Amino acid sequence: MTNPIYAIGDVHGQLEELQRVLALIEADGGPDAQVVLVGDYVDRGPDSRGVLQFLIDATTAGRNWVTLKGNHDRYLSRFLDDMIVYDPATRPDLSWFNPRLGGDKTMAAYGVEANESIPPSVIRKAALAAVPQAHRDFLSRLPLMHETENLLFVHAGIRPGIALGKQVEDDLIWIRAPFLDHQASHGPLVVHGHTALEHPEHAGNRVNLDGGAGYFRPLHAAVFEGRACWLLSETGRIPLRP
Repeated sequence: MTNPIYAIGDVHGQLEELQRVLALIEADGGPDAQVVLVGDYVDRGPDSRGVLQFLIDATTAGRNWVTLKGNHDRYLSRFLDDMIVYDPATRPDLSWFNPRLGGDKTMAAYGVEANESIPPSVIRKAALAAVPQAHRDFLSRLPLMHETENLLFVHAGIRPGIALGKQVEDDLIWIRAPFLDHQASHGPLVVHGHTALEHPEHAGNRVNLDGGAGYFRPLHAAVFEGRACWLLSETGRIPLRP
C-alpha cells in the first residue's frame, strides 16, 4: 500500500467546516497525515480571518500540511499590497468587494466595512491596520502546486500541453477551459478545486474537490493511495471514481 495523502477543497472562510474535515482526516490517517489544501481560504464565508490564523498556527506547530494559493487568496494579497480590486480573469465590472466574489465578507472578518460604494483607498487604509502582518506573510508564501509520484495538486488546473515548469500563475489559479474540457491524460492525476460543483467529481484525468463550500455547501476531503481516490465521511471512506 502506498502512503496515503489527503486533500481538502476550497475553504472560503468556513472554519468550522475545515475543522470538521480535518477531524475526518485525523480519524482516517492519524495526526501526522499529509494534507494538501488546494487554496481559496478566504472570501464569501464568515471567518476568513479565523481560517488563516488556524492555518498559520498549524504551520507553526509543524503539521504536515501543504497550503496552495487560490485566486481568492491572491485577491486579498493584491488589495493589501497594491489596492487592486479587479482581476482580468473575471468580468471588468466585478470588483473584489462584490458579494459574488466575497471580499466584503473577508474584510468584515477583520472588522473592516467594505462594499463597492466605499472608495478602495478608504477600505485599504483600514485593512492595513486590521490585517496582521503574519497573515500577509502567510499569503505571500503560498506555493502554486504540489507534485507527488502520481498526483499534481493545484488550485484551478493546468493548461494542457504546457510543461509544468512553464505554467503561469494566472492559469494555475484561474483556468477553466480548456482544462476542464481536456479528456486526455495530463500524466499525473490532477487534483484541484476552483470550479464549484454540487459534489466532488472524478473526471478520469482530474479530480475536482470544490463541492461549493463558498456557497455554504459542505466542505470535502479526499484520500489518495496512488491514483485511487476516496471521499471521507463520518462513516468512513466512499470511493470516488470516474
